Amino acid sequence: MDGLFQLPLPEFTAARNALVSRLQKAGDKETAAQVKGLTKPPVSAWAVNQLYWRDRNAFDRLLTAGARLRQAQASQLAGQVTNLRELLTTHRETLTELSKQAAAILSKSGHQPSPDVMRRVTMTLEGLAAQGLLEGAPAAGRLTADVDPPGFETISALAPRGAGDKPARPPGDARVLAFHANKRTASNGKGAHKGANDATAKARDAERRKAAHAALKAAERALAEAKRDAASAEAAMKKAAVKLKDVEKEKKDLDLRLEKATAAAEAARQAARKTASEAADAAQIVEDAERAVEKAREELDG
Repeated sequence: MDGLFQLPLPEFTAARNALVSRLQKAGDKETAAQVKGLTKPPVSAWAVNQLYWRDRNAFDRLLTAGARLRQAQASQLAGQVTNLRELLTTHRETLTELSKQAAAILSKSGHQPSPDVMRRVTMTLEGLAAQGLLEGAPAAGRLTADVDPPGFETISALAPRGAGDKPARPPGDARVLAFHANKRTASNGKGAHKGANDATAKARDAERRKAAHAALKAAERALAEAKRDAASAEAAMKKAAVKLKDVEKEKKDLDLRLEKATAAAEAARQAARKTASEAADAAQIVEDAERAVEKAREELDG
């Protein structure tokens, strides 16, 4: 089945149907049904599949960088101080490297690495790096659709929690905590005890709010940095695509010049051969004439 995703994109559908037919004839109806359900990937997802099969080392570096970045973001959401800059730089450089390779693969395969296609390639690579081996993550190398990066819920779910704590909720799913006024009781000490408990509860709630606020700020900073890096990567990708287009045009011009030069060289060889033949014929004529003159002189002398 993996072989389907390594084929040139135009061959996918025919190869899939042929594989389904073979599986059905072999009696493996379950696998045949699975293969039949595979849809032809868009060109962007196909390019990412090719990166996986053709350069596994670079692809694994991206997944490793994504895992480290994900762990650092989770630690930051938990209120720990982390330095994401170096991890973001490594992630961005690896992403840019793979994007350039994808553009080259697309061009060599006859597909246009347009800005929209390259944007979806980069988005899919980011999604795979962000999700890694999380439950339900897409299978790298076997994509049939583009992949979206995970949202805040996935990142916040990675944050370490104490026993009994509930998973972190995204900012859009905040809950309003109800506060009740203290009720006075008889002056037998119970009211004072309740007041102390309420004060402790409020202090704990204030600490929780403070920690949540810090985590939110950290997440917002990380998101802003990620957006800046993504914009930088996209700009670099567009620049690389333009440069690739210029290089391809220059290559075509050089190929045309080489073709013309080859044709001219061949014509010169043919002309040289003709001239050499004519020269040989002329030399033979001169030799024959010299012999005739020599013979005539001998006859005169005799």
